[in-house]
Amino acid sequence: MIPAMRAIRLAETDLEMLLFDYLQEFVYFKDAEELILRPGPLHIGLRESIYSLEADAAGEILDPERHHPLVDVKAVTFHRVSLKETGEGWRAFVILDI
Repeated sequence: MIPAMRAIRLAETDLEMLLFDYLQEFVYFKDAEELILRPGPLHIGLRESIYSLEADAAGEILDPERHHPLVDVKAVTFHRVSLKETGEGWRAFVILDI
């Protein structure tokens, strides 16, 4: 196993678009760098109507002998994306293209 870490830094005017961009980063790293990453703690801030996201993701290089995904996520879709604050935190709904 070769460990990998990536910093994710994003900015958007809309929280749903920020979520979309964040998830799409994981698809990008999988496709472009053959990395399987898991999200770590993240921080979201708001300044002058711009949301910023800072997060780190850790994982490893995709190894066909060890990793056997049942599906391959090709893209995050924006169809029916929703993000709602609840009394227990945030709830997101996203459809993935496989």
